[in-house]
Formats: sequence, structure tokens, C-alpha cells
Amino acid sequence: MRIAENDPETIHKTLFLWYFVYMSKMVKGFQVNQKVVYPSQGVGIINAIEEKEFKNEKVPYYVIYLEVTDMTIMVPVDKAEGLGIRPIVPKDEAQRALELISEDYEPIPSDWKLRYQMNLDLLKKGSVTDIAAIVRSLYHRSKVKELPILERKLYDSALKLLEDEVSYSLRKSREEVENLIFTRLESK
Repeated sequence: MRIAENDPETIHKTLFLWYFVYMSKMVKGFQVNQKVVYPSQGVGIINAIEEKEFKNEKVPYYVIYLEVTDMTIMVPVDKAEGLGIRPIVPKDEAQRALELISEDYEPIPSDWKLRYQMNLDLLKKGSVTDIAAIVRSLYHRSKVKELPILERKLYDSALKLLEDEVSYSLRKSREEVENLIFTRLESK
């Protein structure tokens, strides 16, 4: 059985395919199967770029799978940069973050609320060196005095994010990277 060229279903499928190809070329930034960092969430992989209707307008979204939480999120393509979503850093930047951990650090405010806000702002910026700086300062602070719960959670999140990103970048296991981080932290 042959489908007529003016068959509505065939036309719809053809238009959809054309539009999908067009949109995938128009969408700048990340590609399907690319690993990315979402600073407040973790390291993920872009499984798809899909369109959803929002306020009667078609909006392209990244569909990102976050392995650490076994969660899939959708982020509007035009909001991704503003949310700090970025590609995994190259090897040399990951190495630089590890070196930063073992460098001298400046004393941080003793007021935990101020310290927490400063570190939260750094985490939102999301660069791997900022994340390494958070881990370094809070690790050393925890050696002086136990961290308040919110700050401890921030430290744990930053450490996990650093471990994940550096392990992807250097192609090492999370355990190896965790050992590297703690070896460097304890060298000071």
C-alpha cells in the first residue's frame, strides 16, 4: 500500500523531521551525548534536545540525565548558560583545580553565615577552580571547628561535584580522584 504524497500524516512527519533537523542546527551550545556540569546539581549527560510548548511558543530544552541522583531534568536551551551549565573542563584545568587544593589558602570569615553565602556564590559561579577553592577552605575550616549543617552540606556538594568533574576530565575512577583530593588537602 502506497501513501499519497499529500497524505496529512506523511506531510506532518516530513515537516517534523525537517523542523527537528533545522532546530538541531540552530541550537547552539551543547550536543546530545555531551557531558556537562550543572553547578547546583552535578555532572550529567545531555540525552536529547526536545521542544516543549511554553506559553503557546515552542521552546527547545536540554534533557539532562544526572547519574548521581538518577534524575532527568529539562533546562531551556536559552537559560542554560545563565544557570551555569557548562562543558566538562579539559584535562589541564582539572589538574589546575587539584593543584589549587594543595596551595596556601587565605583565612576565611569566622562568621559561618557570611562564609556560607560567599561559598554558595562561588558554587553558583560553578568554575572548577571555584569549586576546588570551596572544598579547600571548608575542609581546613572543619579541622578547626565542626561545620554547621548547611555549610557541611555545601562542602559535601562541592566535594562531590569536584570529584565527578575531575574524574570525567582525567578519565580516572571517582575513588582515585577522591584519594588525590584528600592527599592534597592533607598535605597542608
